[in-house]
Amino acid sequence: MDQDTKFWDKAAAKYARKPVRNPTAYGETLDRTRHYLTPNQNVLEIGCGTGSTALLLAPSVGHITATDLSPAMIAIAQDKLADGNHPNVRFQAARLSDGSLADQVFDAVLAFNVLHLVRDIPAEIRTIHRLLKPGGFFISKTGCIGEAGRFLAILIAVMRKLGFAPFVNSLRYGELDAMIACEGFEIIETGLYPASDHARFVVARKL
Repeated sequence: MDQDTKFWDKAAAKYARKPVRNPTAYGETLDRTRHYLTPNQNVLEIGCGTGSTALLLAPSVGHITATDLSPAMIAIAQDKLADGNHPNVRFQAARLSDGSLADQVFDAVLAFNVLHLVRDIPAEIRTIHRLLKPGGFFISKTGCIGEAGRFLAILIAVMRKLGFAPFVNSLRYGELDAMIACEGFEIIETGLYPASDHARFVVARKL
């Protein structure tokens, strides 16, 4: 088991108990995402954590496959399906790089609060592009701590060495947008939800 998986497995129970820090910004993210979803779509969410977002968006789509690299996170998400109220949701412990989704095609791919945690972001976006149908949507929200100055990046690096933080890329808005555009996407909407956290919301269409 790699270091990233170990970190998130260990954090899973605490993560599940933690309330949404900014419900207004979270609601805005969901509302803008629903604008691009339809009841016949087959959707993939990567980095789904304990599944809360997938369950909230499930009524807006035909089917959603929600994945996370952490088996502990997925185990908590699976428990939320016990009531049988979400038959169009499937949770799976997986990451894009393992090839387990290679034979599937999606109308939309969602990546909320995960791209900044990926070590090779262009490779991740390239795989997302391959999984999407022509004209499909890639909808993401990404923490761009590079916009907050060097202090935060240094603090996170120190916390990571102490085992209190995961790997985090120090991104800026333009850098993130360029990575997405360079992999064959047209960016059609951006926003900051919340602006104070430099959380960059991007909707892109596969060309």
